[in-house]
Amino acid sequence: MSATLPDGIHGFLDSTSWVGAEIAPLAGDASFRRYFRLRQNGRTAMLMHAPPPHEDPEPFLHVARWLADHDMRAPEIYAQDRQAGWVLTEDFGDQRMREWIDAHPADETAIYQTAIDALVALHKLPPGPFDSYDMSVYRREVDLFTEWYCPAAGLDVDLESWRGAWDEALAPLLDRQDPGVTVLRDYHAENIMLLEPETRHGAQGLIDFQDALVGHPAYDLVSLLQDARRDVGQDLEAAMLARYRDTIGPDENFEADYARLGAQRNAKIVGIFTRLHRRDGKARYLSMIPRVWRAMERDLAHPAMAPVAAWFAANVPQELRDSGGGELD
Repeated sequence: MSATLPDGIHGFLDSTSWVGAEIAPLAGDASFRRYFRLRQNGRTAMLMHAPPPHEDPEPFLHVARWLADHDMRAPEIYAQDRQAGWVLTEDFGDQRMREWIDAHPADETAIYQTAIDALVALHKLPPGPFDSYDMSVYRREVDLFTEWYCPAAGLDVDLESWRGAWDEALAPLLDRQDPGVTVLRDYHAENIMLLEPETRHGAQGLIDFQDALVGHPAYDLVSLLQDARRDVGQDLEAAMLARYRDTIGPDENFEADYARLGAQRNAKIVGIFTRLHRRDGKARYLSMIPRVWRAMERDLAHPAMAPVAAWFAANVPQELRDSGGGELD
């Protein structure tokens, strides 16, 4: 984490009520965005720098406005300069869902229940004014696996059959995501803030939602319950899926679609984490791949994923699969 402040930060703050505030850099994420906490006269705020041309804050602002207009707990926007990439927002504090559960494991079920209930509320809303999570997006995402992981693992694979297998596996769910729901796409324990941790399972705030699309309701459930960054027990996963389904109503295709999107998301993440290592020098993501791989293998075992499972059997050696992806160069 660099302590160097970006050019223009003081000029932006001079246009707000935070002139002269203390500026503390915070740890970033897997993007070019940087974050800072401002402190002044007993109050705090968050400052995001999404520098062009690598980043554009408008998608974040667009989704934040829509969520707030529909009573979902996104941070309030205090000020913005889209052209320069500055966004000043409400500070949700430091208490992420992940760290709270790590420190208070007895609260895990209650906190996940609240996170599921937030998805239920989101999915009862009309879908937002966002692009569609269509087959072209699904294809582009899963191709990250063959583009980045396979070369790193030294695999020469059949790309044509890879794409055909995914088309066959995913096609049945497309009609079931019309009209669809708002999909936040990174709804997991490191992107859910506990706004009232002293209540153990109080209000939860949403962050990192700028990539929202309109898609299938199972996707964010996969993101939450097959979390790439922390272990979620299979009993808890099953209980939370049951809670969601009991509230939303019966759907005979839900289990199969959950496996489809679980395999799709997890294949994408293996590719992304490999790319973060090879292209961006962020080796810490490699340690998460075995967790993601194990979840992907469970998803591939569902009959709905038979075409993709057959591709893995033909193209990825069993010893790599058994080792959770193996060693990558």
